[in-house]
Parts: sequence; structure tokens; C-alpha cells
Amino acid sequence: MSEGIAYQNKDIEFKLMSETYKEKSFEAYGLKLPKIKAVLPTNLPAVLANEMRIDNVFLLEDDSVAIVDYESEDKASNRVKYVNYIGRIMQRYDSQNQVIPKLRMIVIYTGDVETAEDTWELPCLTLKMEQVFIRSLPDAEIYQSIKKKLDNNETLSDKELMQLIILPLAKKGKEEKQKMIEQVVDLAKQIDDENMQAFVITGILVSSDKFIDRDYAKSVRRYLSMTKVFQILEEEKQEAVNLARKDERVQIAENFIKAGADDLMIMKGTGLTKEELEEIRNNMPTTK
Repeated sequence: MSEGIAYQNKDIEFKLMSETYKEKSFEAYGLKLPKIKAVLPTNLPAVLANEMRIDNVFLLEDDSVAIVDYESEDKASNRVKYVNYIGRIMQRYDSQNQVIPKLRMIVIYTGDVETAEDTWELPCLTLKMEQVFIRSLPDAEIYQSIKKKLDNNETLSDKELMQLIILPLAKKGKEEKQKMIEQVVDLAKQIDDENMQAFVITGILVSSDKFIDRDYAKSVRRYLSMTKVFQILEEEKQEAVNLARKDERVQIAENFIKAGADDLMIMKGTGLTKEELEEIRNNMPTTK
């Protein structure tokens, strides 16, 4: 798992992105694809000892699946990685007895890459990639346009929100990217809608994970953790965890009751109160 993404709130980031990426378009990146229908898990079934994690996986409105990776180099090892991504996603669907969907491999290149072949051919396979070269984006113009709108308290369009997420990638070299990341994060903090603000900042963290300064990324995540939207999502997550734990304790208690264990033993083993245990006993179906 990528070190920059492995932190305690990664599931909250995923939930936020799942809710806010819906119906967004890749048009902002120059790709004519169906709109995003859902965000899919990025952890893949492990074939080897190591776990492989993609930058983004999206279910599109035509039910195809878009695999998205951000790269600052064009090299053969990346193509090997993409083939592994595709194979493992196919394995995920096949292992669940689901039809393997149409898969798209989208590579978003940073300002470091000018051109790259979109097809990799071997006697046994052909890998076709849909590519975006961020260096072609007028990043300075986009930045100033968005800054002007935010200074005037105007609402950003979905296209502008998507552009903000990848704007730092337009720069060449790690230092220039880092400077732009900080500028764009500061700009995103001016977005009044806290959901959209958190969405943009989270998107920047994901898209720049391979390039961002780790200490800076931690400070940004601390900022996100203090926002209202993240606190609400954290509460929802905790409620879900508590409900799951309660369901588990109820099941254990029912098994103890069926085995004829005494109440004191069940309460000690599950942490349930006498009243909770009595309620579980009353709700259990009677057997004749």
C-alpha cells in the first residue's frame, strides 16, 4: 500500500470521494468518457505477497471500469504494472462469479512527460491506454481564473473542481509540483462548500501521492480531520463500527444461550448488561 495513503482516515477519504465523484466528468482532463457512476475500492486481490493499490478506480455510467494512474515517467515497468492491475481486477470479478466489465486503462502524465505511446504490443497481448498529458493544460490561466472566482465568492463548476485536483501535476520536477500543491491546497481552502473543499483537497492528496512531501501531506490530513464534513463521516464510521460490534455480541450471546450457558457467564463473555441479555433472549425465535 502506498505510504502516503496508509493512514487512519483513508476509509473516510474513500467515502467522501465516493459521494462527491458521482456524475463528475473526465472532460476536464480532455477525455471524452461517460460520467463517473461510482468510486470502486483500489485494493486488489493479492496474487503475490505484496498488496497492489491503484490510484483510482471508477465505475462509469456505461458500466465500464476506468483504472486511473498518475505518472511522471513513461517506462516499460509502468506497463507491466498496468497489466497486473487489469489482471487483478479481472480476478476480483471472476472470483465473485461476476461478468468482467469493459476495462479502460487511463494514464495521466504529469508535466514531466511530453509524449508516450498509447499502445504496448507483445505477441501474446496488446495493452491500449487512454492518455492525458497535463502539461498541455493552461495551468497558470486556470489557477488565476479559479482564484478570481473564489475571491468574488463565486461557485466553482464541476469542471473547475476536477481541474484543481490535477493542477499541481502540470509542473515539472518534484519541487515545482510541491510548490503548486501548496498553492492549490491554500486556494481550495477558500471554497465555502466544505464538502467540495474536502473533496478537492482529498483528490489532490490522491493524485499527487507519488510526488507530495510526506510531512506536508500529514499536515493537510490533520487539517481535513478537523473539518466538519470529516467529523460527520468519522461519526458515521464509528456508528457503523459500534453497530457491527453489537451485532457480533448479540450473535455470540445467542450461541451461548442455545448452548445452555448461565447468564453471568454470557454477560462476562460479551459485556452485555442483564437487561440487554434478557431482550436478546426474548427476541430469539422459539423452537418447538
